[in-house]
Amino acid sequence: MSWKLKAFHELTATELYRIMKARIDVFVVEQECPYHDADNRDFESYHLFLEEENEIAAYCRLIPNGVVYDEATIGRVLVKKDKRGKGYAFRLFAKAVQVLEEEWKEPAIKIQAQAYLREFYGSFSFEEVTEVYLEDNIPHIDMIRTTTSL
Repeated sequence: MSWKLKAFHELTATELYRIMKARIDVFVVEQECPYHDADNRDFESYHLFLEEENEIAAYCRLIPNGVVYDEATIGRVLVKKDKRGKGYAFRLFAKAVQVLEEEWKEPAIKIQAQAYLREFYGSFSFEEVTEVYLEDNIPHIDMIRTTTSL
């Protein structure tokens, strides 16, 4: 099992298809949230993922600072339904934070978290910086992790 981290232009057509399918399966179909997933940010993002059995098991995208926020951000975090409960979410998110802080030297990471996952992200020293709000009819909260949060 090895994680892949690729810029958009490095993705193969098959990898891109599998990533988009996984995002649609989780966010649009499973969460019943019709939203515009192709938001043009994929071009500037790095894509961190794990493939198993010719499918994406876990995925997130890393977006450099200045693209969405002043801080770098981690988004589209997912683990396929049949892969949950195996520790993939923890390993995925730990790897994403490691890349941003150790490789990219980002001093802060900001995320838009689904509110029910605030404790999960809090376990990575993310702190809530907004009240809960609705994004695509799903409760969210903004959270930030800085090197001073640790």
